[in-house]
Amino acid sequence: MAGRNSPWGSGGGSSGEDGTGSGQDGSGADDASSGGSDDGDGDKGGSGDSAGPRNPWLPSGNPPPRRSASIEDIFRSRDPRKGGGGGGPRGPGGGFPQMPRRPDGSSWMPFLIGGVVLLFLFLSSFHQLDPGEQGVVTRFGRYSRVIDSGITLTAPWPIESVKVEDVRSFNVDTIPEGSGEKLMLTSDKNLVDLTYLVRWNIKDLKNYTFRLADPQETVREVAETAMRASIAQISLNDAISGDGRARVEQDVRERMQTLLDYYKSGIAIQGVEIKKSDPPSKTRSAFEQVTVAQQDAERDRSEARAWAQQKLAEAEGNASQFDKVYEEYRQAPEVTKRRMYYETMERVLRNNDTVVAEADGVTPYIPLPEVTRRAAPAASADGNANAKGGQ
Repeated sequence: MAGRNSPWGSGGGSSGEDGTGSGQDGSGADDASSGGSDDGDGDKGGSGDSAGPRNPWLPSGNPPPRRSASIEDIFRSRDPRKGGGGGGPRGPGGGFPQMPRRPDGSSWMPFLIGGVVLLFLFLSSFHQLDPGEQGVVTRFGRYSRVIDSGITLTAPWPIESVKVEDVRSFNVDTIPEGSGEKLMLTSDKNLVDLTYLVRWNIKDLKNYTFRLADPQETVREVAETAMRASIAQISLNDAISGDGRARVEQDVRERMQTLLDYYKSGIAIQGVEIKKSDPPSKTRSAFEQVTVAQQDAERDRSEARAWAQQKLAEAEGNASQFDKVYEEYRQAPEVTKRRMYYETMERVLRNNDTVVAEADGVTPYIPLPEVTRRAAPAASADGNANAKGGQ
């Protein structure tokens, strides 16, 4: 008994337990005798597998009885290539469950990879363009064709690739960007600070894609060139005033379109709008004073034109009246001359207090104010009498 339980016993001592199984059935004598003989043989002959002391922590004797499967055994790897025990990196407590296999034991991974590749090829061949969009198709990097809006199929990538652009909406560039100054020289050697907008869109997608390296920068440079050429032909006042600005906008648009067509850029200029045209900031106060003086001068000129038109209208009225009098004079000269004489004398003597006249049959002195005062009560009395007689 002591020899069997000794931690220094030989590994061959297990033959007593595996031989007849009498130790398990409870036969103490046989077990003791066989165990003692085994231990003794092992100590004497050293014929066992172990040449040295046995590890006391390793189990000895028969293997443990078989137990039922647990939840860990269910998820344990059963791959025969890995030993079936699941003791590898995908053993219990590590990694993910393996994918199911085909009936012949091979993997589904090639079919899965093939399906992903086919799906990618289909998606790269299917193109849906919105209204107003166009796409330029290149085959191995070379131009092939242009496709319009709608659903279109092409060869899959990398055989053919599509670059989509919006050709209907307008692009708006502000020159200069931010709050910086853009000074330009006018024909009268003055500087003007300009800020303007350029609206453009794509009219030929092929030329737009392959002719220009940077279309937006090209438009900005062409716009500045055309604006400087147009401003150099007008004066500062024309550049600041409304009429001059309108002419400059039209001229710049035409110059830009001519130059871009020469480049075969595929760009259409829709319009140019000047947002600001001011003198330089350092001389702005002096220009404001000049502007005020110009406004005052314009106001005075407007008032002078109005006075001239009024006098002209009066002169035309007098001439028309004279023409009418002349027509009457031609019909009755004596009557007309007498009537005109009476009207003139009435107008002249109306505001005079004393009148001296030298004529036969006329009193030299005529107190006109006194006669007027006496005539007024008499006229009022005659009016009252006529009123009573009417009642």
